[in-house]
Amino acid sequence: MSRIRGTHTKPEKLIRSALHRNGLRFRLHRRDLPGRPDIVFVRQRVAVFVHGCFWHQHDCPYATLPATRAEFWKAKLAGNVRRDQRVLEQLKQDRWRVLIVWECAVRGSGRHSPAELADGIDAFLERDTILYELRGKSLSSAPSK
Repeated sequence: MSRIRGTHTKPEKLIRSALHRNGLRFRLHRRDLPGRPDIVFVRQRVAVFVHGCFWHQHDCPYATLPATRAEFWKAKLAGNVRRDQRVLEQLKQDRWRVLIVWECAVRGSGRHSPAELADGIDAFLERDTILYELRGKSLSSAPSK
């Protein structure tokens, strides 16, 4: 697990590149914010997390539980989900809006093009929505709680 990247992942780089091409400017991995969001739009108070479907247990085909050491993985991944919930609550209390881009939105047959992802994020910046998730096309993008 020590070789698993936490920052500058392939999906994150793809999204950052598309946003930059659309003329959007942002900050990366702000340590002063809960959860160290991957992308931060300070002026709009928007935190963007690029979540791996496996590590954050998204409801999609990429989030399968390993067959070996199942109890260990179940506890580990449940802890990640609990931490994500705590981070979201802290950001909401601090009046930050949150966008979660799932790995399945940038990978596989249901992926969005980089331009579609950038447009979706740009549209979120213009809205007053507190929490939104961008998912793979087969799962459709949907607002969250």
